Amino acid sequence: MPTEIRWDRMTGPELKALAARDALVILPIGSLEQHGPHLPVWTDSACAHEFALRAAAAVAGELPVAVLPPIWLGLSEHHLPFGGTITLDHATFQAVLRCVVRSLVADGFRKLLIVNGHGGNIDPLAVAGRELAVEFGIPIVTTTWPQVASKEIAAILTTQPGVQHACEGETSLWLALDAAQVRQEKIAESLSNPPPNPPAGFVRFYSFEERAPRTGVRGDPRAATAEKGEAIFAAVTKALAAAMRDPVLWTTPDPVWNLGRGLKPQ
Repeated sequence: MPTEIRWDRMTGPELKALAARDALVILPIGSLEQHGPHLPVWTDSACAHEFALRAAAAVAGELPVAVLPPIWLGLSEHHLPFGGTITLDHATFQAVLRCVVRSLVADGFRKLLIVNGHGGNIDPLAVAGRELAVEFGIPIVTTTWPQVASKEIAAILTTQPGVQHACEGETSLWLALDAAQVRQEKIAESLSNPPPNPPAGFVRFYSFEERAPRTGVRGDPRAATAEKGEAIFAAVTKALAAAMRDPVLWTTPDPVWNLGRGLKPQ
């Protein structure tokens, strides 16, 4: 029998036994937001979950792992003008993550990898991961999947240097994962005419109506293929699996530093 890696398919005693083996928990995080006229609003969550499952399966014979169901809500205010988007605010996002980590620690788990699939979550996750690691005294590693294999992805794509939004990359992933989810007759009308990028070194809020007028798409989905999607899945899976095996990522935060902050070690 293959090793079960999905948290939602295991029993309480099975998960308790995994915790006793110092298992790595993997939490996919995405969003519920518009992805143009041709991709479902579940795109970021579905892709993050699939990457997490594939990477966990790759290492399951070597180390104990459990993949949580994805958190399907992220920070997506910039997509609201196009419809279909449900978003959290930053305080709620942070609070949900804290509740997950608190529960994992109470369950006996001591390592967490967060696999993110949505650009709007990158900055909040960077802050949350640091603060929760200090509070709970466990390693919390966060990553956003296009960043772990950026060179490999750039070599796979033919019309853009990296993953954008509802683009060649994300459309290719869906064609590989479940082509029936892609409204292929809508792809030709999915292009936008994005304005120039803002100057480097300056940050402000932009809605996607400003950054991807009319369609909410950045990039060219016409170039998407299932073969490109499988190649992206393979490259990212390899990088995530390597991170899961890397002992440098999974050292425990310095307890003296935690105690110096007035916090109790977990």
